[in-house]
Amino acid sequence: MKIPGITLCLALLSSPAAFSAEVLSETPDTTVGKAAGGMTGLMFGAIGGPLGAVTGAAVGYFGGGAVQESTGLAEPAYLVKTDDGSVQRFRSPGKLFKPGDQVEVRGIRIEAAN
Repeated sequence: MKIPGITLCLALLSSPAAFSAEVLSETPDTTVGKAAGGMTGLMFGAIGGPLGAVTGAAVGYFGGGAVQESTGLAEPAYLVKTDDGSVQRFRSPGKLFKPGDQVEVRGIRIEAAN
């Protein structure tokens, strides 16, 4: 009796539809610039006390993201609709996808569907 259940489970796990997802859009990912700018702004702003630190961090956060994007160093991030209907954001360095591409979610990265 357990053999049909195991066979069904293996069949469902090996089907591409079980892992499939679709790329909805591409957005620039400026996380590194925002983090570096925020930390730098925090350190320089701390000269002016606590209020200066908060202000410096905010200015650095937005400035760092803008600098990374304007210099062309932003990597693509993708909004992906998974098979359960949720929309999540993924980065996959070195891999390019277009909206409508079928992908597989593997941990925190996406890969082209087989």
